[in-house]
Amino acid sequence: MNKELKLPNVPDLGGALQVLRKERKLTLEQLASRSGVSKSMLSQIERGKVNPTFAVLWNLTFAMGVDIADLVEGGKGAGRKQVIEHLKDYSTPEIRSRDGKCVLKILSPARTILPMEWYEVTMEPGGRLDTVPQPEGTWEHITVQEGQILLTLSDRVMEVQEGDTIRFGPTVAHEIENRGKKTVKALMVMALPSQYQGKS
Repeated sequence: MNKELKLPNVPDLGGALQVLRKERKLTLEQLASRSGVSKSMLSQIERGKVNPTFAVLWNLTFAMGVDIADLVEGGKGAGRKQVIEHLKDYSTPEIRSRDGKCVLKILSPARTILPMEWYEVTMEPGGRLDTVPQPEGTWEHITVQEGQILLTLSDRVMEVQEGDTIRFGPTVAHEIENRGKKTVKALMVMALPSQYQGKS
């Protein structure tokens, strides 16, 4: 005899959304502005009048700095045990260029929910990084902490000095070189497309 499958109760996403929003002291207008979801849509979701799509949930949780699991758990994520990850320098994953003169330490956690990646870049004199185009809409940010780099972007060549930050996007194939006599230290951040939705 077949047993009837008992399904779990559908989570109250609207109620959980309201709890999380109020915990962060956000008005409907503020959350709408941060997430790109209209105020009227937010109100309907919180009152259980509509079921949000995954894309809408993603934008809302990102705007509030929470995990989608917090919504599914009924807004009780704040009570979960805090997680602290301490990664030693020697265990930080890294990418090396073919000539061994450039090292990119991967600082962003692999399981991050944020649409960005960040790296610590070390370039010995004569080092060069040839990059390939990133997903459409990606922006790149480079801050030079020590030394200087030469950035070739399409048909433009720019010197980026110590202490300077350069941002460009959407990202296309480009080249970064260290033509100086000093080792370069820099931070590189890749902001993926969802960071810039609706921006020109």
